[in-house]
Amino acid sequence: MADPQALRQILLSDTTLRDGEQMTGASLRPEQKVRVARALADAGINSIEAGFPACGDSEIEAIRAIVSEVRGPVIMALCRALPSDIDQARVALQGANPFRCAVNIFLATSPLHREAKLRKSKQEIVAMIVSAIEYARKTFRFVSFSPEDASRTEVDFLCEVYSAAIGAGANSVSFPDTVGILTPEKTRTFLRRIQDGTPALAKVPLAAHFHDDLGLATANSLAAIEEGARIVQCTVNGLGERAGNASLEEVALTLSLNPDQYKCKHSVKLDRLLQLSRLVSEETGIPVSPNKSVVGSNAFTTEAGIHQDGLLKDPGTYLPFPPELVGAAGHSIVIGKHSGRAAIGLRLKEMGYDFSAGEVDLIAKEIAESTVAKAVDDRALLLDAVEKVCGKGATHAHD
Repeated sequence: MADPQALRQILLSDTTLRDGEQMTGASLRPEQKVRVARALADAGINSIEAGFPACGDSEIEAIRAIVSEVRGPVIMALCRALPSDIDQARVALQGANPFRCAVNIFLATSPLHREAKLRKSKQEIVAMIVSAIEYARKTFRFVSFSPEDASRTEVDFLCEVYSAAIGAGANSVSFPDTVGILTPEKTRTFLRRIQDGTPALAKVPLAAHFHDDLGLATANSLAAIEEGARIVQCTVNGLGERAGNASLEEVALTLSLNPDQYKCKHSVKLDRLLQLSRLVSEETGIPVSPNKSVVGSNAFTTEAGIHQDGLLKDPGTYLPFPPELVGAAGHSIVIGKHSGRAAIGLRLKEMGYDFSAGEVDLIAKEIAESTVAKAVDDRALLLDAVEKVCGKGATHAHD
């Protein structure tokens, strides 16, 4: 095991309230944003991208409320490279501790965005970035810069952009894979090239910001950490537009379980992850997929007989980590067509039945062939099988 004292500190920055909220249907009212921000702070998040002030008064209200009511993390506002956006961020962050607030300025840099959307030359793009950062630094101690669509930007130009941004006063810069096209191998290669070509990157932390269009956002974030990224921008439950963003719970837990590989530590309290996931799902109305890693309802549940037998003997046989580590109550066994006799017998005893081994065998066979849709707690499936094998009296006696 790696020496905890020698581990590099990774800062986890949450953008659930900004990038996550861009997911279709995930709109949050100001009071909901405050509740989520408070939970993020309680979970040990280092910084919170709280919103995009240029979106309107409601967004500004939400950020101001978070600044007023949430202590601990740095509160960030997203801005385009426009003085008007930065002015609105100043209004939203008014009253915040200057050491606890920041703006994240973004401008697209890829050829496609330069030509089709912005219709700007490379020189104009660089000039806009420098001007915006210098303007923001007149108000804010901490200014971050994000080159939108960095992963489709020419490496040489991206190095030029980073050098200009840092020279203008950016305290940190990010590498956004805006459309989620990279693989871990390409992420490593890309980051090596931009760090080799940008000596100024040694002076400021590099943030990784990955989208999940290919299902690789977490893997790419971890690859970026191995290549020197010191900040990872994530969302709870992997929320975000299109296929979402890198999942906070996946990144945090993976780093914690593999310090020998990543040689990193972070401040996120793992036992708050499940609670945080459920809160965000409740507030946004976006359900968590049952098979979502780390926080899905099936993460610590099994129906398969061989796995159930192992879990009954020792939970570690088929669990990668204790459920309690992320705040879950423990593992659970659900009865279904794949369940074995041991699990079925145990569940029947929990329901008050005392059947012989032969009867349990018959009930198990009936369940395996049943077409009854199982209830969430599998009670309907069991009662149907007991009734067919033992008669209605058996089920009525224990209902």
